[in-house]
Amino acid sequence: MTTDASATAARRPGEQALTDLGLGAPALDPADASAHTFPGGGRWRTEVPSCEGPEALAVILKEASRLDVPIHRISQGSGVWMLTDAEITEMVEATGERDIELCLFTGPRGTWDIGGSTRTDSRGGGLRARGHDAVAGCVEDAVRATELGVKCLLVADEGVLWTLHRARRAGIIPADTTLKVSALIGPVNPASYAVYERLGADSVNVPSDLTLDHLTEIRRVSGAPMDMYIEAPDDLGGYIRMYEVAELIRRGAPLYLKFGLSKTPGLYPYGHHLRDLTLSTAKERVRRGRLALDLLARHGADGDMAPLGSRLPGELNRFDIGS
Repeated sequence: MTTDASATAARRPGEQALTDLGLGAPALDPADASAHTFPGGGRWRTEVPSCEGPEALAVILKEASRLDVPIHRISQGSGVWMLTDAEITEMVEATGERDIELCLFTGPRGTWDIGGSTRTDSRGGGLRARGHDAVAGCVEDAVRATELGVKCLLVADEGVLWTLHRARRAGIIPADTTLKVSALIGPVNPASYAVYERLGADSVNVPSDLTLDHLTEIRRVSGAPMDMYIEAPDDLGGYIRMYEVAELIRRGAPLYLKFGLSKTPGLYPYGHHLRDLTLSTAKERVRRGRLALDLLARHGADGDMAPLGSRLPGELNRFDIGS
């Protein structure tokens, strides 16, 4: 998953004009570039998040075709338990026809639990699965989803991640199931990032407020694929980092570019009462993706996209499961 050649720097925003005015930025340090790639080649993939059902998926696929936005992965946030078997099957078939990975969230999580600690100032417990029953709900979701053909599962708890990693090693869920760590519990330092990789993560969503130096620090200890909102929803900070996309790729590869949307209310758990908002924001997320890809192209940084249809993470470091 590594490459001998570090990524070459693309043209930076405003570079020539600022240089002509005597305001040029210092040269980029080649040592900051990630040495890692996706298996099979490529340094970045794309993801459209918050696709909460078949109707939203149809909107995303139609808009992606209209705007020529390549998509590697589509993810959902409300959870497997918020979809019927028929809805999951429809989503699996629609993404399968286009060779797009579908990722569904597993089970109940802390903010929906009866426990009050997540609503205190300390936010104690966070999104994690409280107690045996919550873990069991996540496992139930994982088994059900994979039996219906889902190949990627979103998790927001370290214990659930380790349990599902063990489950795929034991053949309880398919061995090629990929496990994605949610932005809701994303690690903020290289040590914790490496722990998630060893617990079974195949891609790790880091918070969108990490600095470029933080990404370089992570890449010096782990080559596990990274997910990052180029535009984050408001409940994750609302950050918009489009002008940094080329440098985020240079530092963070292999990187999933997530096309989120700021200035919009939360959608989870989704229901028909949120239909109009969900469909309109699904369409706009694809447009935001087009804007980011156009910016990459203008700066000569749109090369090195991983082949469409690629989904596996490559060889990663894991804790020994033992007997």
